[in-house]
Amino acid sequence: MEKIKYIQELQTWMNEFSFSHPISVRFSETDMFGHMNNTVPFAYFEDARIAFFKYLGFMQNWVSPKSETIPVVADLQCDYLKQVYFGEKLLIYVKAQEVGTSSVDLHYMGKRESNGDICFVGRGRMVQLNKRTGKGEPWSEEMRQKFFVKTKINS
Repeated sequence: MEKIKYIQELQTWMNEFSFSHPISVRFSETDMFGHMNNTVPFAYFEDARIAFFKYLGFMQNWVSPKSETIPVVADLQCDYLKQVYFGEKLLIYVKAQEVGTSSVDLHYMGKRESNGDICFVGRGRMVQLNKRTGKGEPWSEEMRQKFFVKTKINS
């Protein structure tokens, strides 16, 4: 595998994931060549990220009408390693790599369920914003602890 800047040592990086979300590649996600379109992993990252935040107990609060904060994507990238085809079953892994004051750097890994091949990897920074001010809202101590306790994080 070609060196990817945000992955220092592949095996260590892979072993740090503890949360995954299953995905099946739909026909509508393939292009005229029969493989998954290059825009699709970003939708998979979103789906897995939402499941991850639900697992941590964050989404339930963010979607509440009384919530004063929302998560937004600040940046997102994907590195493609293997072609993926219609009907394949994937596991999209998500982990919190680094937690800032109001941001979190999430890493993603898309693996074939059938043989464990890594098909694509990615990373992205999420920021928790105050809905009223539009500025970064610091993570509560409880939220920070959930990132550290429920995920294998490098700090």
